[in-house]
Amino acid sequence: MALDRLLMLELAAGGCAVEAQLNGMPLASLGPAGGSVSLAVHEYTLAGRNQLSLVIGPSAPGASAPSQPRVAIGPTWARARLVLVRHGQSPADPGARALGVAEWATAEGKAYDAPSTHSRDVDLPVNFPRWRWLDAPPIAINAAVQRTILEFLQQLAVEIGRGNPDSLIAASKLRFDELALAYQTDANLAVQRFRDQVQRLYAAKALKVLPPVAAELVLRSLVDGRLIECLAPTGGPALRTSNEAPELGDQAWPIRLAMVEGRIYVLR
Repeated sequence: MALDRLLMLELAAGGCAVEAQLNGMPLASLGPAGGSVSLAVHEYTLAGRNQLSLVIGPSAPGASAPSQPRVAIGPTWARARLVLVRHGQSPADPGARALGVAEWATAEGKAYDAPSTHSRDVDLPVNFPRWRWLDAPPIAINAAVQRTILEFLQQLAVEIGRGNPDSLIAASKLRFDELALAYQTDANLAVQRFRDQVQRLYAAKALKVLPPVAAELVLRSLVDGRLIECLAPTGGPALRTSNEAPELGDQAWPIRLAMVEGRIYVLR
């Protein structure tokens, strides 16, 4: 039975770049121009205590930079809310139920540090299972791990470019299963929809997928090293199309993986 309510993360900001994280997972970001964005977050939510964080002026993915002072030019603020909404209802709707809020602001002309992280704990009345990424073994990103992941992504790119998503589906089985649990849907149906989509794109000649190369693969360690996010230098997913015709549209497949005894599992 489909859910009648969705738990969503709403991020809004002005005057600063910001990233919102839930339980250590970076889920939404805004550039210096600010604005707002929202998404459903069931598959990142834990029963009981959760940590909601704002990262002000985040570093580029995979990079670590020391915090430096900046001066607020105009109103400078950020807010992340966890909001329970009905289907079709916007998180901005006054009738939506806010379950937790993380906020930060500074006055115009004041100095603030960037990057800087501002977190708060939020207890949520939800009953999700214990997600597998919580128990994945921590992995240090070294040369051997980088090579293994690069070879994995390159093979996926070749196969998807040929209209064959089976290797990605097999590596992502736990992800499909957990998304079905999170949103009370059918995992088999989700797999079939994904396969159909890839094959439709292939038939439309809209699957030009360039295998990533080492110099352009950014590996970002998440949740204390239990997951590794595979990114392009621009910050988007490393596995993506590069169609030359704009009307074909671009596709991207986010990869957040765990490694257990050398085997790769795409968990998110």
